[in-house]
Amino acid sequence: MVILVMYLFKTYLWKCYSSLPGTLKSRSVKMLSNLCVTSHTGLYSGPNSPSDSEHTNSSINLATPTSQFKENESDLRYHSAQAVFVCNKMAEPILKDQDPFFCSICLDLLKDPVTIHCGHSYCMGCINGCWDQDDLKGVYSCPQCRHTFTPRPVLNRSTVLVEVVEKLKRTGPQASPAHCYAGPEDVECDVCTGRKYKAVKYCLVCLVSYCETHLQPHYDSLAFKKHKLVKASTQRQEKICPHHDKLLEVYCCTDRQCICLLCVMDEHKGHDTVSVAAERTEKQKQLGKIQQQYHQRIQEMEKEVQELRQAVKTLTRSAQVTVDATDRIFIELIRSIERRRSEVKELIRAQERIAGSRVQGLLDRLDQEVTEMKRRDAELRQLSNTEDHIYFLQSFQSLSVPPASEALPSPTFNPHISFERVKKLVSGLKVQLDGICKEEIDKISENVMKVQIVRPLEPKTREEFLEYSYELTVDPNTACGTLHLSEKNSKVTWSEGETQAYPDHPDRFTHYDQVLCREGLSGNCYWEAELRGWITVAVSYVALVRKGEGNECRFGGNDQSWSLECSPTSCSFLHDNVKTKIRSHCTSRVGVYLDYKAGTLSFYSISKKVTLLHRVNNTFTEPLYPGFGVGLESSVRIMLPMQST
Repeated sequence: MVILVMYLFKTYLWKCYSSLPGTLKSRSVKMLSNLCVTSHTGLYSGPNSPSDSEHTNSSINLATPTSQFKENESDLRYHSAQAVFVCNKMAEPILKDQDPFFCSICLDLLKDPVTIHCGHSYCMGCINGCWDQDDLKGVYSCPQCRHTFTPRPVLNRSTVLVEVVEKLKRTGPQASPAHCYAGPEDVECDVCTGRKYKAVKYCLVCLVSYCETHLQPHYDSLAFKKHKLVKASTQRQEKICPHHDKLLEVYCCTDRQCICLLCVMDEHKGHDTVSVAAERTEKQKQLGKIQQQYHQRIQEMEKEVQELRQAVKTLTRSAQVTVDATDRIFIELIRSIERRRSEVKELIRAQERIAGSRVQGLLDRLDQEVTEMKRRDAELRQLSNTEDHIYFLQSFQSLSVPPASEALPSPTFNPHISFERVKKLVSGLKVQLDGICKEEIDKISENVMKVQIVRPLEPKTREEFLEYSYELTVDPNTACGTLHLSEKNSKVTWSEGETQAYPDHPDRFTHYDQVLCREGLSGNCYWEAELRGWITVAVSYVALVRKGEGNECRFGGNDQSWSLECSPTSCSFLHDNVKTKIRSHCTSRVGVYLDYKAGTLSFYSISKKVTLLHRVNNTFTEPLYPGFGVGLESSVRIMLPMQST
């Protein structure tokens, strides 16, 4: 009943305040505040009432002299809200009086309440659960006062407490349940005393955070209808002016920050200001445009993602088809080699059989001759031993014929009976096949590496560029006679009044002081050169004309070459006889990066940092040969990878 009276009292105060003329509202706040403080003090009178100093502080805070108020609606609403805040404080002890109807075990309203002998009340299920754990000890205690009971008390449902709790649920303003107490990361209700409940809303007029219980007047009373409620946040101080403790409700377009009304009259006086709502509307439009850009970009990126996924699938399918085809080809190759192996093996075995067959025939004939001669020798030996002179003389005529030495040709033996030569030829075939395989595998590997879904990003730092460094050497057969080569053909110097005795060669430049390198480039390559004087750093197709004085022979004077012309004071790019002035200053070291497949040729000035001088985008159709043009009293040195670091 007391709570209802306090609620009606607050509502009545707000209605009275709203009906006052503007000149009287400010005075009413002081009276209202003093009245609330007096009532607050009276309510707390007793042994636990606040000290006099606390009452005094409350009076000082709420009953500020009228001269200190500014007659604007915001201030009046603010101080009236503080008066209602005091009324809420007056109701807080009554809310705390509900605590006896809460179970200290589950921290919720009592369910099937029972009162034990010491006088404390619990939910029947909660106290039985506690005592069930004490059955082994046989001693039962009250969870609050620790009073012990033996034997276990018999519990009976308290009908009086049941009626009180049910009535409290229906009519009384209930305190928030245990799970609504403010935690470490929650916003506390500014009106609650003692253990504070979790705030759910923050009033931009009262500048106060409210829990569900203390927020109710904002929903029920017409006096609070115009108050703006937002979700309670730990960042509420960001909505308050740090200089004047007022709500930030104005946006300064000049300083691009939120300010309060007092700031408008103070340090932001004369600035372009609008309400935060108006600025929010404007920014909301900009946000919409930005969101459209994001949506468009998201669609583009999703399309790119889809294309990349499709490209990955295509790559996977192509890789699988190629792997299968490669397996078949290598299997055929292995079978072909196996057939060749069998053929060579059969050739050797056949020759073995043929040569053996010939020797075997000769052996058979020789064996027959030896047998026949052994037979005649035996007959001659028998004739020699006979004593019959007549038989001897009669047989001598037929047995005295000597063996025919030319009956069989004497065989000519090969002193080198061996297939060693064949073995060497087969071994040589293996070496040749290994060489062919290595050469072809290198070509295959190069082409495999070219299959990429996305091109590699162009390097940004010098260390990244050096990963693609390529070792170059000057081709002496291209050097003009005015140029002197040294340091293993890595340095080119213009020779004053001295013509080098180079032999005549179709690749040699005859008029322009130019030279090309040996290496033709068609991948990702990077090289650096150290310049002194007037130097041209170039790349060219091999078909560049060498003989003559026209632009067709000059680096950059035709569509066959691209050149960067560097002097101590200026820098320019030349291609197809079109010169482009470069604003950036060229240092004594220049780096060149070629991404042949992407069709980009980039020139960089190298110092402590890498500075892009010029980039060419083109579709290259042939390998590019680096080259240099050397002016009077100038020189250029190609930096090897180990010298570039």
